[in-house]
Amino acid sequence: MRFATPLIPATLVRRYKRFLADAVLDDGREVTAHCPNPGAMLGLNSPGSRIWLEPNDDPRKKLKFGWRLSELPGGHMAGIDTAVPNRVVGEALRARDVPGLEAYGGVRPEVKYGDRSRVDFLLTEAGLPDAYVEVKNVHLRRTGDLAEFPDCVTLRGARHLVDLSKMVARGHRAVMLYLVQRTDCGRLAMAADLDPGYAAAFEKARAAGVEVICLSTRITTEGVWAGPPLPLAGG
Repeated sequence: MRFATPLIPATLVRRYKRFLADAVLDDGREVTAHCPNPGAMLGLNSPGSRIWLEPNDDPRKKLKFGWRLSELPGGHMAGIDTAVPNRVVGEALRARDVPGLEAYGGVRPEVKYGDRSRVDFLLTEAGLPDAYVEVKNVHLRRTGDLAEFPDCVTLRGARHLVDLSKMVARGHRAVMLYLVQRTDCGRLAMAADLDPGYAAAFEKARAAGVEVICLSTRITTEGVWAGPPLPLAGG
């Protein structure tokens, strides 16, 4: 997935009201950017950090910049836009480039299912059970190379796990796909201390037959692409 407009660097001043961020461009201009992320963004919203903004000239948009990336130590990057994972995964699915799901040629986004939910992708292929795929954005890292999900309580996320389990009971495949939108991680775990309810729902869903796929990403100032699979911590 390539960004529509070349990104420009800036220094973060503050993130506030969930969806707003003040920043200073390299030419000294102070701007307010849209922050497309409702989560806690732990470790990614520190004042003074280097970030990358996408400018736009859309007259319908009040804010003329969107926050897309945060620089990390060691030359790594993190994507902060929670809308990006679905676009990245959608491209990978259509290219049959997601391990374990390569056999599916039909890729339909945003299909109604379960209790008041829409599945991110419904995969179909003659002779195969339908595969219901939910995508989650991961960008929390607190120790070592361990990515964690979620970074705050997500009742909606837990409900998705219940809905996926129901699809398995009906004879379909159900997949929870975590896209780690940062380049300094090598494993994934559930952040049970931040949301014990989600962690419990995750284990229950796995026991019910919900499959788990975790993908790394390649991130540059030009775009974000799906990378090789990452393992779950502890197997």
